[in-house]
Amino acid sequence: MTETRREYLKRINFVLDFIENNLDIDLSLDYISKKAHYSPYHFHRVFLAVVNERLNEFINRKRIERIASIILVEPDVPFNDLAYKYGFNSDSSFSRAFKKYYGISPTRFRTEGKEILSKIGIESFSIEKYICSIDHIRQWMNMNAQITIKEFPELKLAGISHIGVFDKADMMFQRLMQWGYQKQVLDTSNFKAVTVYHDNPNVTHTPKLRFSTCVTISKNINPDGEIRQINLDKGLYAVGHFEIKAEEISKAWKNMCIWVIENGYEFRDGDYFEVYHNDHRNHPEQKIIIDICIPLERTEQIKLDTTRNVELSNKENNNQSKKSLDFHQLIAYMKELRTFFSKQYEASFSFGNIYLQSPDYSYFSLTTEELKKQKLKFVIILDHKTLCFSICLSGQNKSIRKKYWKIFKDSDWSKYHLAESIDNSLSIIDQIIVENPNFDDKRSLTQKIEIESIKFIKELRDTLE
Repeated sequence: MTETRREYLKRINFVLDFIENNLDIDLSLDYISKKAHYSPYHFHRVFLAVVNERLNEFINRKRIERIASIILVEPDVPFNDLAYKYGFNSDSSFSRAFKKYYGISPTRFRTEGKEILSKIGIESFSIEKYICSIDHIRQWMNMNAQITIKEFPELKLAGISHIGVFDKADMMFQRLMQWGYQKQVLDTSNFKAVTVYHDNPNVTHTPKLRFSTCVTISKNINPDGEIRQINLDKGLYAVGHFEIKAEEISKAWKNMCIWVIENGYEFRDGDYFEVYHNDHRNHPEQKIIIDICIPLERTEQIKLDTTRNVELSNKENNNQSKKSLDFHQLIAYMKELRTFFSKQYEASFSFGNIYLQSPDYSYFSLTTEELKKQKLKFVIILDHKTLCFSICLSGQNKSIRKKYWKIFKDSDWSKYHLAESIDNSLSIIDQIIVENPNFDDKRSLTQKIEIESIKFIKELRDTLE
């Protein structure tokens, strides 16, 4: 990427954030271009080239979408109040702009908005559908969600923004991880992979949706081309924890919003975001383990309901900070460990690569030709939070793990720990091999891991045979 494009991206991202946070003030071309430190003519061309939308069209669209979002949940708010608040000089100019974008007048939008949005490819939140299917929604949420109210501290993030469909997100996360690893700015003691949504998908066309993929960082950064710092404010959130297919995420968001309304909480004007806990490509069912986070207003009910959750969250964060060591040192040792095993046992095993896309843990697999035929493998794992080394017998997919898990469960064999359930475990059988590793004596540590690993592998292979 050229330095010129880096500078364009940095300035345009700043302007987009500024506009979204100040839709109720005068946002003239002269004023915005000064914010970006460009001449009005130059800025207009840069903005159109990067965003693929003219500045005045972008601002009007964002204002109309903001008003539409309000109408969907507060249909009794007077139109003239909204129109004047968001920069329209008269009711008639607002009505013309609104009708040009949505195809109907604001008055009709009160009652027909959801149908219109559905026709143009945007599904709006529907109270009627909720009422008709409330039992189904509750059942789905009970089966798929664990919901808590939590207070998050300020989250300091590095992010890349994108406008359009979500298919580039994986590549954007990979760039952020590589950049953060090279710059050594990742906050590995409390790492989070996050997507922040700058638009409301209920009222914004998918090709116009703007989102940022982000990772937590340990210190402030300067903009570096497309990468910039994003801070999420401290506050209370409804957090829904899900393990679902990618195509169910939209349903989860909508049902979370229904949960907030049904339980009497109030939405807060803040950042709506997702936190990811796994790489779905390594999940046996390709599922995403995700937290959906919705900002809430602080009320007496929340103060009473969440005191314990906040205390536990703070306690967990403190424990993580105490236990975590340097991410780069842990990865370096795992590479050394894999190299040692591959040199010592290259005639017996084939080895997988080091998994390091998550700062919470790293691992590598080893298997034999016979195990490959059975679609089984052994995995040596380092938990970065507890600093425990473990080894497990695993399978290529959930059905294989379930098959062998049932064999062991129905037998009287009890040498090592059998997973409680295969539904939430990549392990069939596992064993902790080192609980308190001494990284100052790597030679002895490696020998201990080797002895315990080979012992586990031999006993499992003999049993399987």
